[in-house]
Amino acid sequence: MFNETIALKGALTITKNDEVIVDTHNLVVTAGKGLVAGCLSGVSTPITKMGVGSGSTAAAAGDTALGTAIDTNALTVSGGTLSGAAVTYACTWAAGDGTGAITEAGLFSASDVMLARTVFSVVNKSASDTITISWTVTIS
Repeated sequence: MFNETIALKGALTITKNDEVIVDTHNLVVTAGKGLVAGCLSGVSTPITKMGVGSGSTAAAAGDTALGTAIDTNALTVSGGTLSGAAVTYACTWAAGDGTGAITEAGLFSASDVMLARTVFSVVNKSASDTITISWTVTIS
């Protein structure tokens, strides 16, 4: 019998004003696993946006949205950048955009299906700050 397991794992880095302030992992949610399966069959829409929020409830497999959304932006490269078995997504919140006490982030398809969510220690973004999130999802 042939048996193989495929796993999705993600990691993200948040920079604020060009300084790395968060380096953490994420949870690929159940809807995200369905999204990946849909991509294999050619029926899913690509990941095109990232959201940030102020929710503090731990990420759970059944999540379909951020706990408390602050802002959602289009990815720097729609669909991400593929390298081997990894896709890297990047998004920037410029000065005046997405301000507040950010404690969570999520990746979403064009049709608002969540791929992954993470919760982290607070990142306070003032109106003069710029933050960039770089998020890599690896299939292993």
